[in-house]
Amino acid sequence: MTHIKLIEDNRKGDMAEYYAVTWLWDNGYEVFQNSGCTGPIDMIAMDKEGNTILIDVKTIIDNDGKSLYGAGRSKVQKKLGVKLLCFDPNTRELRFMQHGVYGAPSHKAAPEDKNKMEN
Repeated sequence: MTHIKLIEDNRKGDMAEYYAVTWLWDNGYEVFQNSGCTGPIDMIAMDKEGNTILIDVKTIIDNDGKSLYGAGRSKVQKKLGVKLLCFDPNTRELRFMQHGVYGAPSHKAAPEDKNKMEN
């Protein structure tokens, strides 16, 4: 599948959030989005049991062949337990960042892997 080249940074962020919503739906979550463009979270995901995840979506930036996740979590996000959901605009893949484990691989969930996703 050929993907369009994303040019504008704000468009990358918009696409990341839309992909995140559909990815979370595919993984069995209801999704509630932030109505504004500011705040510590972009969306809340809730599973069938009522467990929630506070999510901030970040776009992976390719810099000289190294994937960077942009800014880390703010102090407020850490206090709230916000999880970063990282979007790769080149592959359209999403994965949760493993917080608190330096150098740990992040979890890549497939639709059949939804029961293993961290809450």
